[in-house]
Amino acid sequence: SQTSGVANDLLGISFADSRNGVVVGERGAILCTTDGGANWTTQTSGTTNDILGISFTDANTGMVVGNYGTILRTTNAGAIWTSQTKGTTDELYGISFVDANTGTVVGQWGAILRTTNGGANWTRQTSGFTGFLSKVHFVDANTGTVVGQEGTILRTTNGGANWTSQTSGTTEDLHGV
Repeated sequence: SQTSGVANDLLGISFADSRNGVVVGERGAILCTTDGGANWTTQTSGTTNDILGISFTDANTGMVVGNYGTILRTTNAGAIWTSQTKGTTDELYGISFVDANTGTVVGQWGAILRTTNGGANWTRQTSGFTGFLSKVHFVDANTGTVVGQEGTILRTTNGGANWTSQTSGTTEDLHGV
């Protein structure tokens, strides 16, 4: 059991390796560890919006997403978080980066946003789905899976240019991939 030192609910976690990790949560909470979780340091996120998703590609470079279209990026292990231009106020729930430049974000109303330049610019992709998409995972720049409301599973093999619906066998909301 670890003590975070904050009263906020913690909603996402990403470890770049066995020692370096970041936890995010309600009201802009971001905590970092450099010793495998023995100690956690509160970071200044610059937002009071809930942060719901997180993806780090190495110990220094990562992005988080959350309410009201929040997207924040760090390149110095969380010491400084910079707001990214995204062109949406949709709730953003999930994020997956395969390297420091290429990443995908998902959220409400079937929102899928993609960047190939580290978040400087985001392009909206068409999912064909209008419910919430909760999580996304890419194994490489082209192959990814998104899950969400009512058993939704979408898959791409071309970097999100096209998304194909998959049969899940459930109508329950899916929250992890």
